[in-house]
Amino acid sequence: MITAPAIDVVFQQTHRSSPPSELVTVAVSLYNYAHFLPDCLNSILAQRHPHLELVVVDDVSTKDDSVGVARDWMQAHGQRFARVLLLRHRRNQGLAQARNTAFAHALGSHVFVIDADNEVYPRAIGRLHQAIATSGAAAAYTQIELFGGKHTVGAADVWQPNWLRHGNYIDAMALVSRSAWQDVGGYTHIDGGWEDYDFWCKFVEQGYVAAFVPEILCRYRIHGTSMLRTETARSYDALFIEMTMRHPWMKLAPIAPEDRA
Repeated sequence: MITAPAIDVVFQQTHRSSPPSELVTVAVSLYNYAHFLPDCLNSILAQRHPHLELVVVDDVSTKDDSVGVARDWMQAHGQRFARVLLLRHRRNQGLAQARNTAFAHALGSHVFVIDADNEVYPRAIGRLHQAIATSGAAAAYTQIELFGGKHTVGAADVWQPNWLRHGNYIDAMALVSRSAWQDVGGYTHIDGGWEDYDFWCKFVEQGYVAAFVPEILCRYRIHGTSMLRTETARSYDALFIEMTMRHPWMKLAPIAPEDRA
């Protein structure tokens, strides 16, 4: 069941009374990333897909003025979008709920998911939208580029549910059907991370298919507070138990003591 937490509407502008049929909602989850946010939003502004809505959900940032930065940016660039919407949770809910809140308020039939420290290349959303239109898939994702503290190519590959039995290879940056999101129960908070992995496993269990665009179009920033560096590395044992209980068909293996970070 997808819950609806208490929120405040911080800023909203609507520039088209009737959203076009090809409207894509870009959902930005924000938490203490004011210094990264302009780069993320500027990469969205540069998208070649013409019909976009921007929804930013702040999960009660307290260490910086994330909300102020988002509001100022929307005031300056909002005309580019069919609608810009800045929401703020009244209490911290976690990443999964921030994404669910954005989906729940989206006008588009498809939602592109991105965290405020990441970026996309100008062709990203257009190519993903095209992939869904031609394949009929419920979601589409691309190869990713890791940048920042590390620079390399990600591990994304073709949609193959059996591969998910052994670990996640699909990032959260993806274009997702809002009806499929609703059907699988949205994102679920999991202590320590792996909400993305859990979401794709629920996709498999509901019989959905995602399309892979074999181009490097999304950029995942590696830094000291990114998920790959923090909670997930410290919490693998608990995550292993949680995920195998939620999805018994998985074949994850625990990490040996000598392999721990």
